[in-house]
Amino acid sequence: MDAFTVLADPTRRKIIESLSTGESSFGEIADQFTISRPAVSQHLKVLRDAEIVTVRANAQRRIYRLSDNGLDPVDQWLQGCLLYT
Repeated sequence: MDAFTVLADPTRRKIIESLSTGESSFGEIADQFTISRPAVSQHLKVLRDAEIVTVRANAQRRIYRLSDNGLDPVDQWLQGCLLYT
């Protein structure tokens, strides 16, 4: 799934916004939503598969953060659009 398709979902955009301030555990992310934890987990999987977020283990916790270059395709597209303005 490409970055634009991933960003089309408001829940995934909210997760990205949340992670823009720093890394968070799964529980911290899930607590921000009224949807089920399995649903949040599925959204995080989509974000991981698209390489927009990364995850690392810290004992029993899973810590998520934004990937260093996960949104580069979006940034490149936007930069290209600015060339035509």
